[in-house]
Amino acid sequence: MPYIANSSKAEEFISPQEILDTLQYAGENKNNLPLIETILEKADKCKGLNHREAAVLLECDDKAVIEQIYGLAKKIKYKLYGRRIVMFAPLYLSNYCVNGCVYCPYHAKNKNIARRKLTQDEIRKEVIALQDMGHKRLALEAGEHPLHSPIDYILESIDTIYSIKHKNGAIRRVNVNIAATTVDNYKKLNDAGIGTYILFQETYHKESYETLHPYGPKSNYTYHTEAIDRAMEAGIDDTGIGVLFGLNNYRYDFVGLLMHAEHLEARFGVGPHTISVPRICPADSIDTNDFDNSISDDVFGKIVAIIRISAPYAGMIISTRESEESRRKVLELGVSQLSGGSRTSVGGYSEGAKDTSQSAQFDISDTRTLDEIVHWLLRLGHIPSFCTACYREGRTGDRFMALVKSGKIADCCGPNALMTLKEYLEDYGTEATIKAGLRLIDEELTSIPSEKIRLITKRNLNSISEGKRDFRF
Repeated sequence: MPYIANSSKAEEFISPQEILDTLQYAGENKNNLPLIETILEKADKCKGLNHREAAVLLECDDKAVIEQIYGLAKKIKYKLYGRRIVMFAPLYLSNYCVNGCVYCPYHAKNKNIARRKLTQDEIRKEVIALQDMGHKRLALEAGEHPLHSPIDYILESIDTIYSIKHKNGAIRRVNVNIAATTVDNYKKLNDAGIGTYILFQETYHKESYETLHPYGPKSNYTYHTEAIDRAMEAGIDDTGIGVLFGLNNYRYDFVGLLMHAEHLEARFGVGPHTISVPRICPADSIDTNDFDNSISDDVFGKIVAIIRISAPYAGMIISTRESEESRRKVLELGVSQLSGGSRTSVGGYSEGAKDTSQSAQFDISDTRTLDEIVHWLLRLGHIPSFCTACYREGRTGDRFMALVKSGKIADCCGPNALMTLKEYLEDYGTEATIKAGLRLIDEELTSIPSEKIRLITKRNLNSISEGKRDFRF
């Protein structure tokens, strides 16, 4: 099939032949330093790179060029996102699943895992536990099952989550990571007020995808690959994509991931709101040694850096799958969203002691509490942000991207990050975190370029100290 970026057909916007041709082109030009210099000059303008240009950089093993890529990724990341790192946590509703994904312990034939679906009362307990940590943004997770997690259950759960106000806690944005579904169901999710709809492709290699998903609705490669299109057609203009690195050849999936981002831009005028870069990790009944496509930390860092310069306006997400050291490195290279204090089992927040690997989707590498991660970020010079303002102010999709590309989004994001950090410090921070956070806020206030916005921010920060909450630009 021909490669057609704006096609609605998966086999055309993720053309296998185009990926193979791209990999060949990248291999032939990996040492073409004049071409590489031209590519880096283009990236430096924050206009992004196409999948072929990015593949050349990924293939290049010249140490000086790699350092250039890292330096450029850092420059672009700080130019567009500053030092802000958005915090979130996953919330697992149900681990019943009818699919056969061989890399996931939720697969239907796994008899070891303890199956469970949260009631609405149990969801309330989970949300209160998350609010008591300080979280404002969740990513909803559920296995695919027509009886245990139908769309009506997901919608009811979203309503429950948004309804809970506990002390000064409130979940202000619910992102949703559930199985591919219909346009009608995506419309229902959009009407429910979700933030971002997230769906990982796992791998873009069709034959490998079908082998990894031997049965269940998810085994339909085309239906799954076209799901983000259906979500966009339904009005969800903030969408998130990603692959599970380690399932398939990383070069192939890297190219496919960027082609998917290009497709969304070509067809809908707006690329993905987020790109996730998880790596496969152990879980109950899952041994990563069964997969021979694992990637080293160095290759992983290179992937993150090149995605950052190729898709500069997409947020990049890293989860607690990764270790503290791995997360520290990629924060510098492009990641802008970070999970903290995560549990990957159903009921894991309110029943912490019972949160065992036997019921978890994957083993967590970074087991620190949210406050420990916030303090760590502050020590590294980052600004932990609990901001959800853009979603609630209607700055989504092409409206959000226009503000980001113009640089005007910084007028909102910087002050909002400081105000939500101040809320966290007032309500949940430990003494050491409060001290470090207040020092950073004082430093950052002086760097707000607009005197008007700086004065309003300072006034709002004082109001937060007096007990008022939820200020935003």
